[in-house]
Amino acid sequence: MSARLLDGRPVAAALRASATHRVAALLARGGGPPKLAIVRFDTAGPSAIYAAGVSRAAARVGLEPVIVTPDADSDTRSLAGRIAALGADPAVAGILVTQPVPARFEASTLVNAIEPGKDVDGATAVSAGRLARGETALAPATALAVMELLRAFGISVAGRHAVVVGRSPVVGRPVAALLLAADATVTACHRATRDLAILTRQAEILVVAAGSPALITREMVSSASVVIDCGINALDGTVCGDVALEVQQVAAAVSPVPGGVGPITTMMLLRQTLDVAERLRSAE
Repeated sequence: MSARLLDGRPVAAALRASATHRVAALLARGGGPPKLAIVRFDTAGPSAIYAAGVSRAAARVGLEPVIVTPDADSDTRSLAGRIAALGADPAVAGILVTQPVPARFEASTLVNAIEPGKDVDGATAVSAGRLARGETALAPATALAVMELLRAFGISVAGRHAVVVGRSPVVGRPVAALLLAADATVTACHRATRDLAILTRQAEILVVAAGSPALITREMVSSASVVIDCGINALDGTVCGDVALEVQQVAAAVSPVPGGVGPITTMMLLRQTLDVAERLRSAE
């Protein structure tokens, strides 16, 4: 048996086309392109690569990326003030603070300086609280990408047993909340969960976001499982997920790494930016 591969690239392409159409519709109503502010700290490394990728994707659909970099003498208070000013700017529809935040800044202060209504990566405490309460909220892009991938491939969630391995505020916790909101029965696990394999084998939908290469092996899944791999790990010069490749020989469906959740994640960020932009233009 070979698992159905849940390729996120065509899903992302369709989302990109939709975003481009939505930006064009906004511009037709007058005014400039909505801005996405990206607070970036590094000029090299994974964080800088991610920021550059988001900037390119935003520009490709017609949004205006605005790169914000702290001055050499900036402290938490001054940078938080700049972020708050972006929130007050009606031309800015979304604000993203890239991670990791350097040690000289207080990360939580910077993140929570984002105007909650423009928190397009669901990073603030306000957004997280609303999501945990089951209220309408801007959610982390990777968690949304998981749900979009399931939707795009017609995989039903309601009434099914979903097991989430991982408890980060970026993926594990928010995806568990989104699955609950979609009427799944959710079990939340992590690397310290005892007898993890007993729980993962029960999963009809298994979402893995533990940051541990090949944590999930073929013995840990059932033939009925839909496995969504959110892991991105560098191992021996290659990128791999949290799910071993051998799982593709057992499970019903698996999202590959790379090419599964990843391509959709940035598009979820842009989609939420457009949701905000359309709301702001309607209020004018």
